[in-house]
Amino acid sequence: MRKAAAVPLSLLGAGLAGLAYASVIERNAFRLRRFDVPVLEPGQRPVRILQLSDLHLTPGRRLLINWVRSLGDLKPDLVVNTGDSIAHPDAVPPLLHALEPLLARPGLFVYGSNDLYAPVPKNPARYLWRTSKGDSRRHTTGLPWEELGAGMAAAGWLDMNNTTARIKVGDLDVAVGGIHDSHIDRDRYDLIAGPAPEDADLRLGVMHSPEPRNMTLFAADGYQLLLAGHTHGGQVCIPFYGALVTNCGIDRARVKGLSRHDSAYLHVSAGLGTSPYAPVRFACFPEASLLTLVPRRRGDAQGDTSTHEVR
Repeated sequence: MRKAAAVPLSLLGAGLAGLAYASVIERNAFRLRRFDVPVLEPGQRPVRILQLSDLHLTPGRRLLINWVRSLGDLKPDLVVNTGDSIAHPDAVPPLLHALEPLLARPGLFVYGSNDLYAPVPKNPARYLWRTSKGDSRRHTTGLPWEELGAGMAAAGWLDMNNTTARIKVGDLDVAVGGIHDSHIDRDRYDLIAGPAPEDADLRLGVMHSPEPRNMTLFAADGYQLLLAGHTHGGQVCIPFYGALVTNCGIDRARVKGLSRHDSAYLHVSAGLGTSPYAPVRFACFPEASLLTLVPRRRGDAQGDTSTHEVR
């Protein structure tokens, strides 16, 4: 019987060093990405939207909690939380503590599957050939999503799960449409379907998972800016290649950042956290995003496909 070849110590050392970097350093190297989004009518005053997503918070993540608290210094005009905020039954109080400096600002939220269903150990390699859709079909939700929603709503943030609303953001009258998470089949676009109000200064669509079928419906109904999370930006990426997977129907090229979907701008956040059972990020830093909505240049059509990231 032939003996298995030994793994060279140098290769083993490189692997351990990479794992340590991904789980200790990059996972906690939080970044703020900034984008200009030319979606307003000429002459309108710019407004700033802070998008948070996929914190997957557990009570002991002090670095993440303190970093989110520091975002209050930005004083955004609107905060949008696109879901998967918690990953532990005791995580709601620490999350509300993290959000405390932001809760005085106007805000919106939708849920992700991991706000309802507690994470379980999984083989992360299986994401290479399938998504996690259907994994959360359990008899009980397991996480205190009602307490989570009540805490944000008590501060005045709007619950946008399968509903519409009008909200004042800076000088803008904003029409918002939101849906629950399509990853667990709780999205009900039929409940918000129909043309978005044309008299609004901005028409904003909010969801957790960026499924193209829903994004197409939002764009067809006249929503100008769509916000989503869920993908973690791929979470483990290859330098100069990008994400290996998106864990949903969106293509790899749009796994994070600002792009277009039909007539609408689309921003997908790479998020701030990870599952506690896969606590690594590689070539995909955890992030929040500050989107500055600015007027289109005079003469630009609504369908202009340019995007602009501000470094």
